Amino acid sequence: MPTGAGKSLTFQIPARILPGTVLVVSPLISLMKDQVDALTRYGFRATVLNSSIAYETRRDRLQRLRAGEYELVYVAPEGLEGSLRAMLAQMPISLVVVDEAHCISEWGHDFRPAYRRLCGLKQELGGVPVLALTATATRRVAGDIIRQLGMVKPDGFKGSFFRPNLRLWAHKKGDGRGSRQDLLGYVRRRAGESGIIYSLSRKNVDTLAAFLAANGVRALPYHAGLDEVTRARHQDAFARDEADVVVATIAFGMGIDKSNVRYVIHREMPRSIEGYTQEIGRAGRDGVASDCVLLYSWADVIAHERLQSTIEDVTVRRAAAAKTKAMFELAEAPGCRHERLVATFDELIPPCGVSCDHCRGEALGDLLVAARARTRIGQGGAGAAKASAAAPLAGAEAALFERLRVLRRSLADAEGVPAYIVFSDAVLARMAAMRPADEAGLLAVPGVGPAKLARYGAAFLQAIRGGDVRP
Repeated sequence: MPTGAGKSLTFQIPARILPGTVLVVSPLISLMKDQVDALTRYGFRATVLNSSIAYETRRDRLQRLRAGEYELVYVAPEGLEGSLRAMLAQMPISLVVVDEAHCISEWGHDFRPAYRRLCGLKQELGGVPVLALTATATRRVAGDIIRQLGMVKPDGFKGSFFRPNLRLWAHKKGDGRGSRQDLLGYVRRRAGESGIIYSLSRKNVDTLAAFLAANGVRALPYHAGLDEVTRARHQDAFARDEADVVVATIAFGMGIDKSNVRYVIHREMPRSIEGYTQEIGRAGRDGVASDCVLLYSWADVIAHERLQSTIEDVTVRRAAAAKTKAMFELAEAPGCRHERLVATFDELIPPCGVSCDHCRGEALGDLLVAARARTRIGQGGAGAAKASAAAPLAGAEAALFERLRVLRRSLADAEGVPAYIVFSDAVLARMAAMRPADEAGLLAVPGVGPAKLARYGAAFLQAIRGGDVRP
């Protein structure tokens, strides 16, 4: 299923139902922390076991795991290469979940050797069921996942990859469009909203972030060349809405689970269609209309080929080069961009109608000069793009939405968590539109459950009741 489609529910709900503990293998420590923070606010008993945990804390958590006190435990694949793996065989594990499972395949776009060594885990835990989840597996990668995890005739489930709230744009560089000044103008028009700009090299990341910051944009760089403390600080600032823009290499890929990213811009072409799908999937996870802008050229293909020349395995190197050329061909292809993108994953849909530049009959210049408009979540599923077009919040609703954002920020800061973990932008927009008057009305707002009602309900109802909000 695509990013933001709810794959996590496929193991969170079983965690409530099954006896024992669900073990979740997840790729990044920062992502685990965000997920556990969110789960605890929904009333789950969840924790993390990784290298960042102090010895005494780790020992306490292992004791509690052995006693069956946790519903969910998150671990990194590297964490299962030591003593923990043997310990887990003696603990009440009911289900193993392999998240971002494409990392197990050398044919995937983000291969991690530690994932490969998960082979045999199912048998070591007594034949426990295994659930593999990914947003970007081609048929070949899916077959590799099944083999590597020792699955025997597994059930397979595939959702639609069409996300109509993502508005796709592509522009071939060379005519001056997509320049730093263009990017600055676009980002300024979306001030106060969250965005990610991907760039191929660390140098380009640093210079663009510095340029945006020098021109009044709350922008920060993120790449593997920064020390771990700086990377964590910049990611945290973005998660807490203290920075509007992160300019990043793909090192910023799976490490972000922020629901209100309103735009993703690729300043250079991604290395593969799977990588592109994963990266634009960071936008609009709350269902609100969001822009995905691809700037590309043949020079980007050549730059990727230079990087790929260091791959020792000839077969893997050729496969990587073929993926990059396929990405260029996708960008160049005529017709609906969504239709062609999902066809890569063996899905057939009609043209989207309104969710890409081709179907809208617009070009990058139209996007760059467009007036900024705050949007709210639209409804509609795959093949219903026109039904999902977002409508703007205006007047009293817009003013109340801003007030609710301020409240959300103060609550999140007090708890030391990102703002979206309290409520997403989409939920706040629904509150502003529905204006619930009591707890029953607030509980009727999609995205507000009993645990969050108990935790935050009184504060948000007070804000909603705070007198008339004039346009």
